[in-house]
Amino acid sequence: MKFQAERQRVVEVSRALADRGYFAATGGNLALRIDAEHIAVTPSATDYQVMEAADVCVLRLADLAKVDGERKPSVESGMHAQILRARRDCQASVHTHQPAASACTLLGHALTVDEPEHRRLLGPEVPLVGYAPSGTSWLSGKLARALRPDINAYLLRTHGAICCGTSLDATLLALVALESLALNQLRTRIASRLAGQRTPDGALQRLLDTIEAHPVQDVIA
Repeated sequence: MKFQAERQRVVEVSRALADRGYFAATGGNLALRIDAEHIAVTPSATDYQVMEAADVCVLRLADLAKVDGERKPSVESGMHAQILRARRDCQASVHTHQPAASACTLLGHALTVDEPEHRRLLGPEVPLVGYAPSGTSWLSGKLARALRPDINAYLLRTHGAICCGTSLDATLLALVALESLALNQLRTRIASRLAGQRTPDGALQRLLDTIEAHPVQDVIA
């Protein structure tokens, strides 16, 4: 099996992301740069808890031709390739369905990043990439047009988020920072709405209580 160490790393990180709610069921995927010509990509529609290194696909970055792997590569391989071709400084990209950031994709606007540590990991803002069907060249093309060298996180309209970084660990830190940022945005909006009501909305209050009771999960793999 080619590039076993890198493929095993993809398995370990995918399981950690699934355990902590960043991947949902078989939703979510990641790509890891192996060298200048190859990337390792999670397989399509695979339970991360039973995925093995042999299931992870090795693709040629230039044209996404499969070099090795037992399964079909993720339908979002094109989206990852757009990032890793454009950002030679990045070693990984991860597409998630993490709850708070996914909720923010419904708001219809970019997120401003004010906290210094978040800005270091994410950049000055988190742009919103317009809607396109999952796994299509339309979606990967929209992402490609939104890419900036100083931004490491993007919201995908109604479809989750994608982050990148100079290492896989840096990318995981960006995911956590994005979720923290998104939770703060949602908390502020909900609290502001409640403050303006004469009779507090019980459903909104329960939602705020749920947010307060579920802190952001670190990803350690």
